[in-house]
Amino acid sequence: MNAVSLVLILSGVLLNASAQLLLKASTNAIGHFEFHAANLLPIGWRFATQPYFLGGMACYVLSLVIWVMGLSRVPVSIAYPMLSIGYVVNAAIAHFWLGETITLARATGVGFILLGVWLVARS
Repeated sequence: MNAVSLVLILSGVLLNASAQLLLKASTNAIGHFEFHAANLLPIGWRFATQPYFLGGMACYVLSLVIWVMGLSRVPVSIAYPMLSIGYVVNAAIAHFWLGETITLARATGVGFILLGVWLVARS
């Protein structure tokens, strides 16, 4: 994998991870809600005007474009496992930004993910 391909794949992964974090931040800002016909429009409007939600959606769109560019250069059997890096990024940022707990079991799982990505990248 050359440098441009790696940058495209990693950019797509990081944008996708950012989208997840921003969507979670938007649900934290809005709070718990139930889907009912009566609150579909009010809740939908709250999301549509929530900056974190809008940022998350923008990250998803951009990640899709960049990901497709990366897939045009890298075999999917190499590119797709790289998405696992998003788990690592999300766990770390969710801990520091959103205050989520990283247990020993979760940290061990993240370590295995990193090992797997490293093995796939070397192949």
